[in-house]
Amino acid sequence: MPRKNKEISLKTSIGFGLTDMMGGGAFTIIGAWLLFFFTTFAGLSPVQAASIIAIARIVDAVVSLFMGSFSDNFFKFKLGRKYGRRRFFLLLGSPLMLVYVLLWVTGMNYFYYLLTFLAFEIIAAMILIPWETLPSEMTTEFNKRTKLSTARMFISGTGTFLATFIPGQLFGVLGQDNPMAFLVNGALFAVIFAVCIYISFRSTWEREVSPEEMAQFATQKKEKKSFAENVKVVSKTIVDFASTFKVKSFRKHLLIYICSMTAKDAFNAVFVFYCVYALHSTSEVAANLLSFSIIGLPGAIIYGFLMIKIGPANLAKISYSTMILCVFGYGAVYYFHPSNLIITLGIISFVYQIGRSMLEFVPWNVFPFIPDVDEMITKQRREGIFASVMTFFRKSSVALATFLVGAILEAGGFVQKATTQPEGAVHTILGIMLIGVVGLLLVALITAFTFKLNKETHGILVDEISRLKNNGRKEDVNPKTKEVVEALTGYKYEKLWGGRTPADYPRTKAN
Repeated sequence: MPRKNKEISLKTSIGFGLTDMMGGGAFTIIGAWLLFFFTTFAGLSPVQAASIIAIARIVDAVVSLFMGSFSDNFFKFKLGRKYGRRRFFLLLGSPLMLVYVLLWVTGMNYFYYLLTFLAFEIIAAMILIPWETLPSEMTTEFNKRTKLSTARMFISGTGTFLATFIPGQLFGVLGQDNPMAFLVNGALFAVIFAVCIYISFRSTWEREVSPEEMAQFATQKKEKKSFAENVKVVSKTIVDFASTFKVKSFRKHLLIYICSMTAKDAFNAVFVFYCVYALHSTSEVAANLLSFSIIGLPGAIIYGFLMIKIGPANLAKISYSTMILCVFGYGAVYYFHPSNLIITLGIISFVYQIGRSMLEFVPWNVFPFIPDVDEMITKQRREGIFASVMTFFRKSSVALATFLVGAILEAGGFVQKATTQPEGAVHTILGIMLIGVVGLLLVALITAFTFKLNKETHGILVDEISRLKNNGRKEDVNPKTKEVVEALTGYKYEKLWGGRTPADYPRTKAN
């Protein structure tokens, strides 16, 4: 149940962040190894393998779109009032994490892998979307939310490291060509994910719900709606989703998030292929190079400090520039064949993982502050809707990107289960890295130069919301505050704080 005035301690922050052991670990393993597992051990073609990931994530994206709104309104139900409208889904999802192990069974057909992966994706969304709103539920302070998010990213970094380090050790013990290594890895992580999610449930709380809100939920529960009224509710939900794009800061944030994360996913999807087929190395070497993700552990602490000192936009610029240079470095390794190959790859991979860990740190550290910008426009708290929209576009884009990677590999002449690949397939792998990954990072980098939300501007925004809530007059706003609020929202100050949806407002010329 909601707890009032609880302290955000280190223990609390770690407890909250443990769910991202699954968010960071499971999807790192899937991104780096699932396509390789399907084409090497499950006997699927690149298009079949990529289509499984794409179909599952498109269906999941649609489910995710409505999950946030559903959790926003879950107090209508007894379970929501007893366990929390967000935290209930952690309790439910914890034991369901054991589905993860079923992904790594060999000898099954296409539909088994499709349905199993679809089930895991939906369970993960059911957990992650409500969980991602908890920093906004637990505190309103920038530094405390950053503390929660920093702990989250530290745990995510731990998950990412373990997801890259442990498979490499299993390959070394069980053999490069033994699919049992994938099954053992899946079983181990399934148990870890289940335990971590349950600890998050026990460690977190939600904001107090006012008597007026509870009365509204109770009234809505008793009302029986006609079919036409239900259609109207669904239509309103869709309009609410669309209205998030009226928030200037969110549009820019979403573009940065989607482009950068999709670039990372595309890189992960082809990196093992790059090591095994372009460099004629092994999957164990690929896993060991990916395990430099351990830099994300101490990095999360440093990035939390930099997030406050230099702001998210500057942190993103450093991240994307670093990653672009490293991807070009990987290309140079292939074309120039350095004699000290492993050392060169190790240096590039270490620096790349610094940039990658920054990339993962920024978006969900920024997210808790987006609903504050929206509140200035709508006078509503809509964390769930924003989380749903972000997740929908993230999963839709990664579904498209993964399918394109598989289709491009197959079109480039990739041969499943082959120990070596034609020269055209190798060049295709390099093209995905040097053109696809770098192109997406460039878009994110350019957009980061125009992103204005940081600790200073967020503080000004929250202070203005507080002033207006305490019956402050809009006419008394100071010029600096007005300028900041307009820059973050994308609307003229006079049109804000009116209680209407963003669709009702004309945009400023700056947009």
